Amino acid sequence: MAHHANAAYSLKTSEDKALNYTILQGFEWYAPGGGVHWNRLKGDIPSLSSMGITAIWIPPPYKAAVGEISVGYDVYDLWDLGEFDQKGTRRTKYGTKEELDALVKAANEEGIVIYIDTVLNHKFGGDRTEVFPAVQVNPGDRFQDISPKHDIEGRTGFDFPGRGGKYSSFKWNFNDFTGVDFDARSGQGGVFRIWGKAWSTRVDTENRNYDFLMGADVDPTVPEVQEDLFDWGAWVIDNVGATGFRVDAVKHIDYRFISDFIKSARARTQKPALFAVGEFWKDSLWDINNWLNNLGTQFSVFDVPLHFNFKEASDSWNRFDMRKIFDDTLVQSRPIDAVTFVDNHDTQPGQSLESWVQPWFKPLAYALILLREAGYPCVFYGDMYGCAGPGSQFQPPVSQLADFIRARKLFAYGSTWDAWDHPNCIGWVRSGDKDHDGCAVVLCNGSEG
Repeated sequence: MAHHANAAYSLKTSEDKALNYTILQGFEWYAPGGGVHWNRLKGDIPSLSSMGITAIWIPPPYKAAVGEISVGYDVYDLWDLGEFDQKGTRRTKYGTKEELDALVKAANEEGIVIYIDTVLNHKFGGDRTEVFPAVQVNPGDRFQDISPKHDIEGRTGFDFPGRGGKYSSFKWNFNDFTGVDFDARSGQGGVFRIWGKAWSTRVDTENRNYDFLMGADVDPTVPEVQEDLFDWGAWVIDNVGATGFRVDAVKHIDYRFISDFIKSARARTQKPALFAVGEFWKDSLWDINNWLNNLGTQFSVFDVPLHFNFKEASDSWNRFDMRKIFDDTLVQSRPIDAVTFVDNHDTQPGQSLESWVQPWFKPLAYALILLREAGYPCVFYGDMYGCAGPGSQFQPPVSQLADFIRARKLFAYGSTWDAWDHPNCIGWVRSGDKDHDGCAVVLCNGSEG
C-alpha cells in the first residue's frame, strides 16, 4: 500500500523505475513552539527530498484545547487549522494555516507527500459545561459501575464561536459523547459513562473494554457525529493537499467506524489509494492481526512488536540473539501492512509510553528497517535532528542517519540473500535491479561473529 499511495501522488515518481519510499515523522514531542515549525520543515524540504524522504507525517495541525503550546492530541476543533482566533490564539503550536499550506506546496513540488495526524477518539476544551446523568466506572473494568446514577457536570459543549460555522455548522453536546474523565460539580476525576450510553465493543479488551481513553470520548454511533467526521476527513485531504492519514489510538475506536471513515475519505476524494496507518499500541502480534482482519479495507499499522524487539536488543547488548530480531513482528507476518519504526514521540524520554531504544543500537535498527525489502519505514524526527526532553535532557541525532536514508534511496533494491547464522552477527545482500546497484549489510551486537 505504501508504494501505491506514494506513486499515485508523487510528482517526481517515474512509473517505469523502482523507487523506495520512506516516511519522516515530522516532529518530536518537545519540538519548539511559537508557531515556527511549519516554516522550519518547509526550509528542510529540499534536503529531505534529496536524501530520500518521500512522505512526511505531520503533527496534529488543528486547534487544541491549550492553544499554541499544545502538541495537538488534546483536540478541540478539527476544522481550525490555524485559521481562527480560538483558545487564545489563531495559530497552532506549529504555525498558521497559510504556513501549513506553504509547507505542503513546497513538499509536493519536491515529490514529498503529506500524511495528517488524525485524532478521532476524543475532544478536550469544550466551550461550556453541561449537567447530565452518569455513572462512575472502575478504570480497570469498564463494565463495572462503582457509583449509582447521578448528575455530573462535564465540559461537553463545543460551539466553536471563533469559527462561526465556517466549514461546519455542527455543535457538540453531551449526547455526542459516551464518557468523560472529570466531574466539575464534585471536582472529582475518574471514568464516567454518560447515562444511556454504552462503550463501543469493537475495541481493545484491555480493562475489559478500552473504548474510553481520555477527555470527552466521542460516540461514533451518533449519525450527526459520524457525518461531521466523514465530512472533515474528505475536506482536510482536499483542503490541505494531503494524501493520507496517521490515525491516533485506533485500539480505542470502533474498528467498523475506522473502516467506514477511511472508505468514505477514499470515495469522496476520489483517491482509492489514499494511505492510512494506525497507531495500535500493543506488543501483541495476535491482537494487531486480529484488528487488521476485522477492518475489511486496506490499512497499515505501526509495527509496535518490532519496536519492542529493538528495545530489548538495545537493553540486552550481546546477550540478544540477532537472528530473532523479526520474531513475532508485523513486518514478518504481513509486510505489506507494516509501517516500521525505531522510536517516536510517545516512546521518547519523559513520555507516557517511554521505551527509548538505546543510542548504540539505533544505527543497527535503522539499517534493519531501511535496507531490507519488507515494510514501509518511518524515520523519527528526534533521531534525525535530536530531541529535547524533561528539564535540560537532550537526545542527540543518530549518527549518519541521513546516509542510511540515502543508501535506501540508491542501493536497497532487488532480491535479498540472508546470512543469519550467528547470534551476534547477521548480514544480507541486496541484488540490485536494472536501475540500481545493490548493497551488502553486516550488523554486529558483539565482538564475535
